[in-house]
Amino acid sequence: MKSAQPEARRTVTVRRVLTGAVLVAVPLVVVIVVLGLGSAYDEGHVAATTAATGGSDPYPRLLVALPVILAACHLAGLAARRLGQPAVIGEIVAGVLLGPSLLGLLWPAGFAWLFPGDVVSIINILAQLGLIFFMYLVGSEIDLDAVRRRGFTAVTVSQVSIALPMASGIVLALGLYPVFGGDVGFLSFGLFIAVSMSVTAFPVLARILTDRGIAKTTLGALALTCAAVDDVAAWCLLAVVIAISQGGSGTEVFLTIALTVVFALVMVYVVRPVLAKWLPRVPETAVLAILLAGIMLSALATEEIGIHPIFGAFLFGVVAPRKDPVVSRAAGKLGSVTVTLLLPLFFAYTGLRTQFGLLGEASLWAWCALITAVAVFGKWAGSTTAARLTGVGWRDSLSLGALMNCRGLTELVVLNVGLQLKVISPTVFAMLVIMTLVSTVATAPALALISRFGKKSEKDEEKSAGPAAAESR
Repeated sequence: MKSAQPEARRTVTVRRVLTGAVLVAVPLVVVIVVLGLGSAYDEGHVAATTAATGGSDPYPRLLVALPVILAACHLAGLAARRLGQPAVIGEIVAGVLLGPSLLGLLWPAGFAWLFPGDVVSIINILAQLGLIFFMYLVGSEIDLDAVRRRGFTAVTVSQVSIALPMASGIVLALGLYPVFGGDVGFLSFGLFIAVSMSVTAFPVLARILTDRGIAKTTLGALALTCAAVDDVAAWCLLAVVIAISQGGSGTEVFLTIALTVVFALVMVYVVRPVLAKWLPRVPETAVLAILLAGIMLSALATEEIGIHPIFGAFLFGVVAPRKDPVVSRAAGKLGSVTVTLLLPLFFAYTGLRTQFGLLGEASLWAWCALITAVAVFGKWAGSTTAARLTGVGWRDSLSLGALMNCRGLTELVVLNVGLQLKVISPTVFAMLVIMTLVSTVATAPALALISRFGKKSEKDEEKSAGPAAAESR
């Protein structure tokens, strides 16, 4: 029996290595095959279309790029799940591999053919639309009742898990700014780095807990509640950063923040009760259209205020009714399209903006390692310490720290906003993407390790206390 165990472990290791190879190879194989077929198609149809219209038509090329992106993200997501990771990790990796960091480096002509500028612009529009729909879904999953039930512990852990990473992020920004700050003011740069250190990905965290079968345990419920509070705080902080980075004078910044507060109050005390009373009475066929209109109008409102549209969509998700089955079914339909079609485009667009080739010097990789270490330590130490001080056991406290380190898709959203506003440079963006991947990938293995050592220490304690316990019984 003992000899069979190492053999079984070697088999599992080989399978994981092979699956990891698939995770890297699948997107490239899909691209090569489709590009080979697409180039032949392009020579005939696109050339004819261009001649007829007198200009370049991006849509035939887009209809080639979209299946490539969807297939690469889907297959890489399946490979990631075989490795014990959430599918979003594979999708993020697929997006990076399709970008200039690998495909553009190994096959510049194929990359240029698949992603010309006009196609990338359309992908960006679709990705941004998917982003606001996704933020609505994130907001709709936040259980405010659960937050209230676990108020003290959840709020304490979440706020400390934000405060400590933000403080460490500001200190880190003091070192980064002279090298990478550029023309951006330190206040905007420092606050953005601080916010990027403090993010927890609520949707990815929920998926990890579900996959491990602990979503309904005390630890899982506490982690979800803390992540929900974290998400709300993170988006509010990001709204402040955007207001500061875009505002000119102090008066304009104050006005933007004040309008944001007014918008939030209107959503909570006016829109929420109206939706709760009126939406369940609307015919089911109209509910999805009303939700879509509400998402886009809320996003437009925060865009006009001077902060990012995702904040409006997120807040609309928080206030929209969620217990009504008709509304839930409509949200489910929206989620299917968003997760299946639009989010992979966001991953691809993020990959197109990520250039690991910019990190060509050893000193830049050293900065990247420092950023990752600060992000992981600050989040883990803050969450673990706060949980322990509120009476949570050591093993659950350490597990909670590992879970709160899961950044995933939410971090990518924040990073794309920073790059779009030019608060961070493409080099810093690439470093923070690597930090996101490392901290998210490490979540599941860290949980398994903590669980294994926790059970081992409990068994050792039981053995050492065995005779005494037997006598006491």
